[in-house]
Amino acid sequence: MPISILPVDYSHPAQRAALVMLLDAYALDPMGGGKGLTQDVKDRLCDDLAQRPLAFSFIAWKGADAQAQAVGLVNCLEGYSTFKALPLMNIHDIAVLPAHRGAGVGQALLAAAEQLARQRGCCKLTLEVLTGNLHALSSYVRFGFAPYALDPAAGQASFMQKWL
Repeated sequence: MPISILPVDYSHPAQRAALVMLLDAYALDPMGGGKGLTQDVKDRLCDDLAQRPLAFSFIAWKGADAQAQAVGLVNCLEGYSTFKALPLMNIHDIAVLPAHRGAGVGQALLAAAEQLARQRGCCKLTLEVLTGNLHALSSYVRFGFAPYALDPAAGQASFMQKWL
């Protein structure tokens, strides 16, 4: 069956439900933390994204029309590169349901994000990935991503967080 990558309309009920289902499946995966989304997050997520003009999402649909099944998701947030004085696009979430991994869904979602980033004049795409997620790392390298380093002698950047 064909895969279609379509932008998400955060106000469309079926698209909202698909986005929440896919993100919850990702959250439940060991690489997503192993805990599902809270009901509060499920209830607010699409409305919150809709209020952020620099946020966008794509869903990968398998099949056609009313029979289509949501099988993958990418959520992106536009940021800004001060070193280039240009926008950048961060791939905040990318998820493919386990039964559909290895079929090119992730690559198609990355391509959709890249195309929109280019249309917006972004200088680069960024993402974070767990070093133990070898399948995802391989997919990202195949797509053209590389570890972030300004000068190899200074080492690679390390993603850090502080919960507030």
